[in-house]
Amino acid sequence: MYKYVDRYIINGKNRLKGEIKIDGAKNAVLPILAATIINKSESLIHNVPGIKDVDILCGILDSLGCKCHFQNDVLIVDSSAISNVDIPEKSVREMRSSIVLMGAILTRYGQVKISYPGGCEIGPRPIDLHLMGLKKLGAKINETHGYIICECDKLKGTEIHLDYPSVGATENIMLAAVNAEGVTIIQNAAREPEILDLQDFLNKMGARITGGGSSTIKIEGVKRLNAVEHTIIPDRIVAGTIMSAAAVTGGDVVLNDVVVSHLKPIIAKFADSGCIINKYDNKVHFKANRRIKAIDIIKTLPHPGFPTDMQAQMMAAMVTAKGTSIFSETIFESRYKHAEELIKMGANIKIEGRTAIVRGVKTLTGAEVCARDLRGGAALTVAGLAAEGTTIVDNVDVHIDRGYDKLEEKLNNLGADIERGKV
Repeated sequence: MYKYVDRYIINGKNRLKGEIKIDGAKNAVLPILAATIINKSESLIHNVPGIKDVDILCGILDSLGCKCHFQNDVLIVDSSAISNVDIPEKSVREMRSSIVLMGAILTRYGQVKISYPGGCEIGPRPIDLHLMGLKKLGAKINETHGYIICECDKLKGTEIHLDYPSVGATENIMLAAVNAEGVTIIQNAAREPEILDLQDFLNKMGARITGGGSSTIKIEGVKRLNAVEHTIIPDRIVAGTIMSAAAVTGGDVVLNDVVVSHLKPIIAKFADSGCIINKYDNKVHFKANRRIKAIDIIKTLPHPGFPTDMQAQMMAAMVTAKGTSIFSETIFESRYKHAEELIKMGANIKIEGRTAIVRGVKTLTGAEVCARDLRGGAALTVAGLAAEGTTIVDNVDVHIDRGYDKLEEKLNNLGADIERGKV
């Protein structure tokens, strides 16, 4: 069992150089783990990242009656003997992504009980689109005392138009519709690469889904599904985080095992900052000057726009860039909590609602800072690499470990100086 500790101690100003393999994607593996419930059989999953959120979701699956174990680096999930439809409240409140279990359990058992989800404190993330989609498919939903209870006799395919291309709602509807009677069409579906990976996994299982990666997804309900073997796509956000770390240190890094097309919005911004980026079939060579240029506007948008999950790390790269960068966060209301921690390190940042104005400073100074959410914690780690002296990042186990597999080891292998220890 991986032993989580609580802080990073970072000695900055080391230039990153070398090669790194990018792990499987957090945002792909979690809905795919939820999907293992549906086939009543074995699922063999390769390239699973060793992150806390995977541990939590496997724990939820075990509590439902699944059997999850690793064998030669392959995660095997046997869902043949599920006996419980009540998802543990503690686990749900720890990890918001557990909400996608609703669609999977509902389509298999016709009922599910789940508490309202938790996760990072980055502003309201209502699940009304999830519930609307399940209702359209025929579910009866009762919300009482902090719980959501969904029941149905038989889910039936229908056309569902999402007011916003929500990733989680798209995934929940896909999972619920796999065994529904007839055809389900999702209009204005999320287009993220992780949606296409979920489609590929379900189709290998025997589902009939087309359109993943586009704004219209078609699901033809099937009666039977089979055992499946699948490899998780690489994590584009981890790749972007490594690029940010290379950018602030004037680094020269090769990222292996990536899907270059998934990284286009991130690569485009770093190219605007003056970084030299060479793209190959499944790798990227990233090289930065000692001080990169500021980027005029960084606006987060649904895919294929710039990802909100990269906003904090990009801000950490821009705080020492030449010039002024303006960030516009359109996805979440409260996703600038890292900014006040960066200011402790000497960053010049002004927040006005959903806009952040970042005026680049020549250098940062090490300080003790606290990760308030997953990507904000990664951003503070990136900033620590660029700072003079020692930076301490607290709450590593609470937040950073949720989405990064031993981030400190990966950065140290590239030349960083990060020690992991207890408070």
